[in-house]
Amino acid sequence: MVSENTELTYNSKIEGEVIVSRADAVINWIRTNSMWPMPMGLACCAIELMATAASRFDIARFGAEVMRFSPKQADVMIVSGTVTYKMSAAVRRIYDQMAEPKWVIAMGACASSGGMYRSYAVLQGVDRILPVDVYVSGCPPRPEALLDALMKLQDKVKREPSASKLLSA
Repeated sequence: MVSENTELTYNSKIEGEVIVSRADAVINWIRTNSMWPMPMGLACCAIELMATAASRFDIARFGAEVMRFSPKQADVMIVSGTVTYKMSAAVRRIYDQMAEPKWVIAMGACASSGGMYRSYAVLQGVDRILPVDVYVSGCPPRPEALLDALMKLQDKVKREPSASKLLSA
């Protein structure tokens, strides 16, 4: 006879709680709630990026509080500020070192279009060297704008066919 206190006891709660979902939905839910940003703070927009991680704006609510300064541990590059041609090779190299899947947010007018700098030294938009997923306008953009961009990126990731990419790799 088996006692009620042993490990062999039948537990109807565990057996009855089964969740059925698509693999894409589960994988994308995990990805959207654990995005680790690689901050590329190149100019004044970086101050607003830092403010986003502070307690007032709290980027942790969106699962992106773990700022990674190692490209191998990050999956979202936030390019904030003016990208010069001299710096563009380093930005591209860091992007190439990031593991797949990876996404890019261009934060501010300078990262998006070169801003007010129409100069031979300034790259007229980081999209010339990186595939940008979300653009944030402003000079400098408010932290709320970056949070909005993060939510838009999360919506984009939710719609990706991720399971088929894993199976084909």
